[in-house]
Formats: sequence, structure tokens, C-alpha cells
Amino acid sequence: MSVTEDRMIEDVATLVRLPAARAALARYHDRLEAIVEQTIAVQQIAAPTFAESDRAAYIEERFGALGLQDVERDEMDNVFGRVPGSLPGAPVVVSAHIDTVFATEQDLTINQSDGRVAGPGIADNSLGVAALLTLAETFGAEELRPQRDIWFVANVREEGLGDLHGMRAVTERFGAAAAYLVLEGGLFGYICHEGIGVRRFRVTVKTPGGHSWGAFGNPSAIHIMGRMIAALGELELPEQPKTTYNVGVVEGGTTVNTIARRATMLLDLRSAGERELLDLVAKVETLLHSFAGPDVEVTVESIGNRPAGRLSQKAPLVRKAIAALRAVGQPGFELTAGSTDANIPLSRGYPAVCIGITRAANTHRPDEFMETAPIPQGIGQALLLLLAVAGIAEAP
Repeated sequence: MSVTEDRMIEDVATLVRLPAARAALARYHDRLEAIVEQTIAVQQIAAPTFAESDRAAYIEERFGALGLQDVERDEMDNVFGRVPGSLPGAPVVVSAHIDTVFATEQDLTINQSDGRVAGPGIADNSLGVAALLTLAETFGAEELRPQRDIWFVANVREEGLGDLHGMRAVTERFGAAAAYLVLEGGLFGYICHEGIGVRRFRVTVKTPGGHSWGAFGNPSAIHIMGRMIAALGELELPEQPKTTYNVGVVEGGTTVNTIARRATMLLDLRSAGERELLDLVAKVETLLHSFAGPDVEVTVESIGNRPAGRLSQKAPLVRKAIAALRAVGQPGFELTAGSTDANIPLSRGYPAVCIGITRAANTHRPDEFMETAPIPQGIGQALLLLLAVAGIAEAP
């Protein structure tokens, strides 16, 4: 009997009873220590946004060693590898971003105790990358034959001002026919099926400045920017859908006794509602420009646009993600919205979800930590979801 005549299995409840799938799930528990070591190995390679090449080279080598086909790295440093499907058809893309919010010189020291591992970027997203590598290894170690091609992708530029450009390139490559599964190290128990819209701006204030004594009374770019930030805090924001602002970086001035001629800030605006985000952007731009005057120049430059998108809670991909969570012993779940790589396919109407591998806290802080106990369940959920979307052939 040919593979085309084999029965294709895409139901999680059936998949979890297959010997090969059961063996893989058990193996994740047995290899927890090795998975943690793999996570640390990734974390120890600095990968700030726009400087991910060292980590990308490591992952490219690992993809080849794990037996993936068509391994390549593009000019942006996205890394690709394929597990071929048994039948022609649209692929499944499973991805994890490799960049971090931390600078190259960041101390990457790891601390381990009481079932936790702490260190900069350990969960976000070193664990996501380690889970990607573990899943790739599974198809070499276990007798699992996907129906659809599975592309493993380690992508760049998810954090900060990367503006999801890595995933934009990935989505351009695979298009509307693919299904997209995005892995984040934290967020176990959450299924992100909705992309929060995000707009980012660089705000610059310029004034004549002068000496702090002799030119006292001249407008200071820093003082004006401080009043801008205070005014932002007075804006009324809707509670539902959740809508937020944040000033993340402020720079300016020359020295302590000089009236600042220039100041800049980076501003992040978010909302789960597209209309609410557009309203907030309009209000903020009006507010900021109101500080301009004869000796005060204000410019507002767009530096990021993460588009919103949504997949129905009733969509097969979401229902399969829920079933996969339950199958690994996590009955509780939360359907949620987030700003992740899934924003790009979701904004284009493509099926996509983002799922987590473990529980984590202090994200984007040097003392970020992850819990190790849930990791086998988290990777197990990812495997079952991946198989349910790709389909596997049950041998006669």
C-alpha cells in the first residue's frame, strides 16, 4: 500500500495514542536536563536585534546536524530547515525568534535553583529556540511521517525596533497557503490567536538652547519633553479593548549647565482594537505637536508598525492548540492577544497562533527566569499541535 493510501491522522486525541507520539512525549520528560542545557547554550550567544548572526550560525549548524533538509540562512539571518512531507501540499511553518532585547555586552551569567533557571533572555526566547531544535530532533529520532512539509524557522528582528521584519520575510516566502505556529519560551497555557496592533514613534524636540545662566528663560528641549510625557499620562485610555502607551527611551542634552537644544524619546502605543489604536495615534500626534512654537520644533517619526490581526476562536488551528494542551495534562488555558511574530500572518488573514513552552517571569529584565518542570509539557503541546496541523500517515 502506498503512503497516499495510508490513513492520515490530524486529530489530537488519536495522535496521542500512537506509539511514536507517546515515545516522543515520554522522551521530553527523560531529556529535560538536556533541553535545559540546550536552552542555556543558545542563551550564552549574544543576539541583540540586528546583530543575530552568531546565534543564527549556531542554529544553522544545529539544523544540519539534526538532519533537516534544505538548510539555509538568508541575507537577514533567518535560518530555515525542512522535514519533507509524504504528500505534496501547503507547508506548516514552526518558528521561534532568536533575537533578544539585551546588548552584546550584557552579562549573561545563569543562576539555577529550586526548579528555576534565571538569566537575561533565558525564556524570551532562548527556550523557544531550544524547543524548535528539540522538535526538529524528534523527527529524526521518532517514526513520525508528516503529510505536509514542515519548515523549521529561526527568525530575526522580533524585538524592539526590529518591527517583525524577520517574520515579514518568512511570511513573504511561504505565503497564504501555509499555517504558522510561533513558539515563545514563556506563556505556557496561553494560546495567542490575536495580534495586538502596535505603533512606535521617535519624537524629537529642538530648541535654540544656550547657557544655563546667561540664557536662562530660553526653552529647553528636555523640559518640554518632560511636559510632553506628563501630558501623555493625563490621556484617558479605554479599558476595553486594552490600550496602552509607554515612553521607553529618553535621550538629550549636552552637559549639566547647558540648556538642551535637542531631546528625543521612543514612544510605544498599543491596543487590541484597531480603531482604538488609530484614535490613540491621532490624539497623541495632536498632543505632541501642540508643544511646537516659534523657538520649539517638534517632529514625530514613525519607526514601527506591528499590524493587528485575529484568528477566530473557532478556527481549527485554535481548537487543535486547545486539544494539544489538554492532551499533555494542562486542562486550563487562556485564549489571549499579544504582540508576537504571529501578528504578521494574522494581519494578512493567514492561520497562525503563538504558544508557550513554560511559565516565566521578569521578561526583558536581567533577572528573567523560567520554570523547568513544565517544559516537557510545553514541547509536547507544540509537537501534538504540529502533527495535528501537518497530519501524519499511519502505516498500514
